[in-house]
Order: sequence, then structure tokens, then C-alpha cells
Amino acid sequence: MAENRTPRDVVSREKTARYVYKPSSTLPDPTPEPGWSYRWIATHILGASDPTNVSRKMRDGWEPVKATDHPELMLEGAANGNVEIGGLMLCKMPTDRLASIKEYFEEQNKAQIQSVDNNFMRQNDPRMPLFAERQSTVSRGSGFGSGSK
Repeated sequence: MAENRTPRDVVSREKTARYVYKPSSTLPDPTPEPGWSYRWIATHILGASDPTNVSRKMRDGWEPVKATDHPELMLEGAANGNVEIGGLMLCKMPTDRLASIKEYFEEQNKAQIQSVDNNFMRQNDPRMPLFAERQSTVSRGSGFGSGSK
């Protein structure tokens, strides 16, 4: 009776792809367009409308993304035609304009750091100099854990 059986390595079964769960993101990513950057802008905070934030972002150059331009993000109930989810509206801006905004804020940050450093070094005394080095280093132990004595 055992002679009628075929060995397992001869019989092949179709491999079934195992489902791997990946949680969905709360905010979907739009299909990227070259030359454009996307950001979710708050239109409501804790259920209350926040027109000040929206108006400031619009003056900065953010443009609302129309639901018809991104059908993959179409949701029911988009009354004004924009892509909105949970009090957030998807907006876009040309990438070069966003780069200039980032550059502006980096300059503001550098100026603030320099101001703090100047204020700190004003209290410097030659008898006990202050040490202000803004670099960090990573070093590795020479003997510990390397197996050598």
C-alpha cells in the first residue's frame, strides 16, 4: 500500500501568499507630482473652526488640493471640493517656494542661536573661561568589549 504513494518533494502545491497586515495610515498620501510639496493644514481644532490658521497658510502660498485632481483621495461629503479629513485639508505648494521658506526659518534659527551664544559669552571671565563648543562626537571604547587586554 505504501508503494502507491508519491513522495512529498515530487508533489508541488501552489504557494499561497500569506496576508501580511499593515495598518492603514490616518492621512493618505497623495500621488506625488513633480515640483509640488504637500502638507495637511488644520481647518478645525477640537471641533472648532480655525480660520486664522487656514488664512495664514494661504497667505504663505499653500493652495487647497481639489478632490477631482486626486481621485484616489475622493471621499464622500467633500462639500467644498477640497480634500479634507478629520479637520485637516490637503494643500500643495511649489517645491522651490517651500525651499525658500525653509531657508528663511533656518536663518532665523541661526540668528537666535548666535544671540544666545553672545549673551552667554558676555558673562565670560578670563579667570574662569566659559566653554561653548557646539559639536558632538561619537567615540568607541578601545579595550572594553573588544576581547583584548
